[in-house]
Amino acid sequence: MPVLHLNDVPDEVYTRLQQLAAAHHNTLEVEVLRLLHDLLLTQPSCYSQAELLAELRLRSFTPPPGTPDSVTLLAEDRGR
Repeated sequence: MPVLHLNDVPDEVYTRLQQLAAAHHNTLEVEVLRLLHDLLLTQPSCYSQAELLAELRLRSFTPPPGTPDSVTLLAEDRGR
């Protein structure tokens, strides 16, 4: 299996990697491999415009009918 060495890793990146590794009970090496795997192999490398729009529609939130808008809610809250 190939070996990857990295030089000049910024301190803030290294610190964050250490924090993530500790949070997941992994070594730094295992955590970096997990992150690279997730980024490169489980997520699509590029989206078409139609795919992006479909994803946005799936993630959008539409409040139920009759729900007051934020302006009304703020005005009620300030009136207390």
